[in-house]
Amino acid sequence: MNIMSKNVIEVNNVTMRFNMSKENLDSLKEYFIKLVKRQLFFEQFTALSNVSFNIEKGDVFGIVGFNGAGKSTILKVISGILQPSEGSVKIDGTIAPLIELGAGFDMELTARENVYLNGTVLGLSPDFIDTKYDEIIDFAELQDFQDVAVKNFSSGMLARLGFAIATVVTPDILIVDEILSVGDFLFQQKCENRISEMMKNGTTVIIVSHSIEQIEKLCNKVIWLEKGKVKMLGETKEVCDAYKSVTK
Repeated sequence: MNIMSKNVIEVNNVTMRFNMSKENLDSLKEYFIKLVKRQLFFEQFTALSNVSFNIEKGDVFGIVGFNGAGKSTILKVISGILQPSEGSVKIDGTIAPLIELGAGFDMELTARENVYLNGTVLGLSPDFIDTKYDEIIDFAELQDFQDVAVKNFSSGMLARLGFAIATVVTPDILIVDEILSVGDFLFQQKCENRISEMMKNGTTVIIVSHSIEQIEKLCNKVIWLEKGKVKMLGETKEVCDAYKSVTK
């Protein structure tokens, strides 16, 4: 056992349940009427069931699984966006979650204004953003769109801007949810290169990707989730080979 290893993330017996309405309601009014009359019925959906794993400092940890496996849910639990129904998550360090990039943007504001708004939300000072502004815009390849309202941006442009802002500083932990599929091949390469730079600087990275090739290329450990449960956890080659054998 490596006595120098240190867990920066500990996921302990995490279960996540959601209450799903059993009926299709046509309006908010109908919802409240049924709510008052206690005629609303729900069924419980378990997105994660007793999930446990540790991630050590410097790991590049991949999460694979089919749609509905619970991949995005576990990222939101680790990020603190969701509180687990049961279990706990311990985090040691700062997190930059690249989840639903652009979700925090004000769509009526320009790219320039959103850089400052989003950067402030992430804890960056206006003076610091001043020094990094050109770097953010250049990385996002939005030089000609700085003063355009982001409501006119494509989803790819929004994600590029979100990625550029979130990665302008090096966090202790970087969480990446399908962001590497954003944009064209050259932009994907830029994302991978920036993540690789962070990894060299000791950032711990968690990646969800539908591209098994990206997981194999970047990760040293992988967890395979199936219907909210841990199917397999281990070294990248071992888990990815097993996963590929059932996806062929």
